[in-house]
Amino acid sequence: MTTTLQLRTIDPAPRHHAAHSRPRPRGRGHRPERRFGVLLIAPYAALLLVAGVVPTGYAVVKSLQNESETGFGGLGAYARVGGDFRFVETFVNVGLTLAVWLPLMLAVVVLLALLIDARPGRFGSWMRFVYYLPGALAGIANFMLWLFLLNPGQSPISFLWHGFGYHNLSEVAAPGHLPVILAGMLFFQGAGTWVVVLGGGLNGIPEPLLESARLDGASAWDIAWRIKLPLIRPWLGYMTLLNVAYGFQLFLEPQVLSQVTHGMISPQWTPNQLSFTYAYQILDTPAAAAMSVILLLITLALGLVIVYRTRLFDDGR
Repeated sequence: MTTTLQLRTIDPAPRHHAAHSRPRPRGRGHRPERRFGVLLIAPYAALLLVAGVVPTGYAVVKSLQNESETGFGGLGAYARVGGDFRFVETFVNVGLTLAVWLPLMLAVVVLLALLIDARPGRFGSWMRFVYYLPGALAGIANFMLWLFLLNPGQSPISFLWHGFGYHNLSEVAAPGHLPVILAGMLFFQGAGTWVVVLGGGLNGIPEPLLESARLDGASAWDIAWRIKLPLIRPWLGYMTLLNVAYGFQLFLEPQVLSQVTHGMISPQWTPNQLSFTYAYQILDTPAAAAMSVILLLITLALGLVIVYRTRLFDDGR
């Protein structure tokens, strides 16, 4: 007969010691960390106050003035902006551009980042560098390159434009083509940078987690779809948030295209262009301020939706 003995683990520390131990004052040990945290955030807070809060407050005050800027005008500036026939059209144009640009950016960037992550080592490092090169070009340099590509008389892909029946820049950059053209410009300017950013997110996934999935028989597709993509969702939310904000601030590209096509494209094609027209052509500064406040509220609302849906600032608890 086999006798099984069950041993009870005895805590050598007396219970009354823990019960009568004096609790440590809360907060004393964290004071140095709090001081360092305040020091780190102070420059950003000062910059946010000077470059963000103060201009926003000034715009709100200015938008409540009357047209001659001599007194309180209530919501008259907002009524003038909302009643402008170009107001809704500008947001439709930006929405069409984002509808082409964002899905293309998300799909291609995620695919490239996953492919590079599947080939670690020197090859992956070189490919990240190659994809980053177009993003290293400044915005105006990227735009001038695109003007060269879009002009059938000078473009190295002129055969493509001639095949579509386009013989000059005005025909290529027609108003109906502008959402696709702008989406292409923005994609090639920013895609490489976001490949590098998502690569950093993928590198943060613990290797033991991936190894466990492989041991359980998961394929490369299963690992990418069921493990990597869910874990980089906050990075995708961050990418979407910044690109949406940038899309609503479009100004340079459509403004210069309007000039080089001799007015074929409306100089009020985007909300920022319409605000510029109010401020510097119509000289209605309160209406320009009202337009900027409306644009801020719309982008903030969209940003909150993106943050909530992607759990961008979720700490995982």
